[in-house]
Amino acid sequence: MANFYQNIKKYINIKYNEQTLSIKLRFSKEPQNVDLEARLAKTKQEIKAAQQLRYRVFYRELSANPNLITRFTRKDKDTFDKICKHMLVIDNSNKKKGVLLIGKKRENVVGTYRLLPQREAEINGGFYSQDEYDIAPLLKRHPNKKFLELGRSCVFKTYRKKSTIEFLWQGVWSYIVDNNFDVMIGCASFHAHDPSEIAMPLSFLYHNSLAPEIWRVRANESRYVSMNMLEKDKINNKEALKMMPPLLKGYLRLGAYIGDGAVIDKQFGTIDVFVVMPRSNIQKKFVDKFTTK
Repeated sequence: MANFYQNIKKYINIKYNEQTLSIKLRFSKEPQNVDLEARLAKTKQEIKAAQQLRYRVFYRELSANPNLITRFTRKDKDTFDKICKHMLVIDNSNKKKGVLLIGKKRENVVGTYRLLPQREAEINGGFYSQDEYDIAPLLKRHPNKKFLELGRSCVFKTYRKKSTIEFLWQGVWSYIVDNNFDVMIGCASFHAHDPSEIAMPLSFLYHNSLAPEIWRVRANESRYVSMNMLEKDKINNKEALKMMPPLLKGYLRLGAYIGDGAVIDKQFGTIDVFVVMPRSNIQKKFVDKFTTK
């Protein structure tokens, strides 16, 4: 009789766990019948919506540390926002998700990417990532190429699926093509505080994706963290890739290179690596995929 009750209890627990799992899956699905639009922000209010979305993702959901102003305004904002372009993904289907644009009944910002053209960076004191990496030698080696810095990428949690991310990238790619940029640069982030926590993926990047000298960028000496933490034959490639952020894996699939050295970003609670993506490296199948018809 005791075994009978134990079996009933086990059965109830399994069914309960299955129900719990199905509830989680149902809530994590991307909203259906959405009407997505990817375009550059046109007004200050739209840039503000992007900043609010970034705050929700970086500070509420992830491990960024807000200062008093950021906590009070509930916006992820810095001086670069004024000189950057802001790519938005907007849901026009009134799903009441993301950040509602003021004065609009249906338009919610559910994804954003910050774009800094080289010309604007040079006029205004440099790229955002120069605080972590010495980019000057790279620019000097390629004086005839146009660089675009990508950063502050985020998507609202319930939209964080392949289709929305690809839609965001279609918008970015259109901007790259329309303005004839040759090279994309920027930082990709691991959500970790101690490099030893991600020794395997960092070492994988060092041994397999380190940029050749002509494209290499090195972390500033005061912030340099060696990525060569494990010998190549001690790396489990499958596990290393599993530990990488999806955005970084996407960059690698496109043909990106990785700079020399990681950097600890205490404000955002991340460990950053530098990404260099020459447009000429991107395979035709991806170009066709991101080119809107």
